[in-house]
Amino acid sequence: MSEPASLHGTEILEIDPAVDRDRIRVLPGATETAASFQFDGEDHTLGNALRYVILKKCVYTLLPSPQVEFCGYSIPHPSEARMNIRIQTYDGVNVYDVLEKGLDDLVDMCDVVVEKFITARDEFKASQ
Repeated sequence: MSEPASLHGTEILEIDPAVDRDRIRVLPGATETAASFQFDGEDHTLGNALRYVILKKCVYTLLPSPQVEFCGYSIPHPSEARMNIRIQTYDGVNVYDVLEKGLDDLVDMCDVVVEKFITARDEFKASQ
């Protein structure tokens, strides 16, 4: 069973117990509609992919009103394995829900890529 991370006593994200809870931190100044998160041990690979997924799903879709006002990431220093991502949402949209949905969607996309790779590899091996 996963443990919830909390901000000011409010549950924000369900974190899988297999994931080190200290790898994702909410940076100071967070609100329900704007927050910065720090991912330890991550770099441009996760930052760019997560930014893309959050913006693609929440801004560039044909939703009647977009949910995400801003999403960007940065690597604070090249010698440190840390990635910060900032998400700002419009009123009424919880920033923590957007992050969780973005992470879930990214995992789903990676699962599809792995399945397609395995299928193509197996077909190639069978044809040899």
